Amino acid sequence: MAYDDQLADRVRAALPDRDDLSERKMFGSLAFMVGDHMACAARKDGSLLARVGVDGMDAALAEPHVAPMQMGERTMKGYVFVAPEGVADDAALQGWVDRCVAFVEALPPKV
Repeated sequence: MAYDDQLADRVRAALPDRDDLSERKMFGSLAFMVGDHMACAARKDGSLLARVGVDGMDAALAEPHVAPMQMGERTMKGYVFVAPEGVADDAALQGWVDRCVAFVEALPPKV
């Protein structure tokens, strides 16, 4: 298993009902796409990869159980990891999913 199935099911339930949702395996996770933009991803350790944008980084990092996304020694701008404790209840997960979807909805469509 490359991602946490239970978290993936919870993310699916938290996503809005829309025609442009899709799922892709990326970064060793199951990514949830909105209009071909990655919004968030369920990771194998039960954490959430959340796309918050560069402008949303400070606010996201001020939340408990949140760390910048690291790939090797590189910090990925605009993305954070939310530890399992940060998405343990449905209300917390819903808040993160809503934040991610709002960010990618503001991006221009991919061509």
